[in-house]
Amino acid sequence: GLRVTASTDTVAVSSVVIVTMLGLLRAPCRVVYVIEEPDVRGFAYGTLPGHPESGEERFAVRYDPRNDAVYAEVSAFSRHATWLSKLGGPFVTVAQRVIAKRYLRGV
Repeated sequence: GLRVTASTDTVAVSSVVIVTMLGLLRAPCRVVYVIEEPDVRGFAYGTLPGHPESGEERFAVRYDPRNDAVYAEVSAFSRHATWLSKLGGPFVTVAQRVIAKRYLRGV
């Protein structure tokens, strides 16, 4: 149900990402930082005007050499930014959780 288009082929600070939900709702975001540490790779984006929420999401993959395991991490914080998302209240919160779980399955 989500389609993602980006202004760059690889993740970079200031890249613009447009998430389209169900072909109807556009959610523009901008990459605010990139993580390039020895055992962690990832990025975070913040919402832009026109996104139904105001906040940030962080996506990372972490390698733990102690047990030779790889972990996917998604974290987010947001608040409603439009009257439509405010009207959707609890439904929007549930939808965010479903989307986060789908992100992790995709990884």
